Amino acid sequence: MTTILLARHGQASFGQQNYDQLSELGGLQARLLGQHYAATQRRIDAIFTGSLSRQQDSARHFWEAYQPSVNTNQVLSVLDLSAPDSYVIDAFNEFNHKDVLIKSNPNFITQDAIAAEIAQAEEPQTHLAELFDLALQRWYGGENDEDYLESWSQFNGRAQQALDHVRKRVLQLKHLQHDSTVLVFTSGGVIAAITAHLLRQGSQTAYQINKSLVNTGVTAITVRKQGPQLLSLNEYSHLFHEGKRFVTWR
Repeated sequence: MTTILLARHGQASFGQQNYDQLSELGGLQARLLGQHYAATQRRIDAIFTGSLSRQQDSARHFWEAYQPSVNTNQVLSVLDLSAPDSYVIDAFNEFNHKDVLIKSNPNFITQDAIAAEIAQAEEPQTHLAELFDLALQRWYGGENDEDYLESWSQFNGRAQQALDHVRKRVLQLKHLQHDSTVLVFTSGGVIAAITAHLLRQGSQTAYQINKSLVNTGVTAITVRKQGPQLLSLNEYSHLFHEGKRFVTWR
């Protein structure tokens, strides 16, 4: 039985010009996950990521903290950072959050227009989060699919393909056994879509799940003959152990 662990990336740079980079806390969160798995002797047999910087950097920070616990003969089999083609799966990338936000309001046709709207608020970061949540509701609603570069239904299909893709990659790795554990660093939207599908639920469940996912929280899926099954959702004891300030959602 193979176990696939879907980890959300560490905290990114919400509200900054380049969201696709880990904050200092985000890197620490990923290291804490690596330290936790090393301390509890949680064996990780292979690691995959999407191609986004925040996903790959989360894997790198995790690996730097976890690697000392790995047998040196197995290191390259688990993760070879010098060979991205061996571990990057583009299908695990997040949806285009900029497109989702811009298409949510005709006044948001440019980044400058969004920045002007946010600057008028007493609490810009809070207002941005509110605007983005409204944009998500519109996107998940499915009534304006033609507006987006990638609609919710298209993204949902890609997320399911991503899970199937990693299952097939696992079968190709000769060093993996039937009881292997594979770790994938991806994003909240992907995890939420996969989870909702396994629960046989639709877009509104995926939307609610996405809002609840913690940075570097881990969702576990077991792969049996009858198909993948959800084992656990959004586990983040590695953060809570260090204190509430390490628990973030953005």
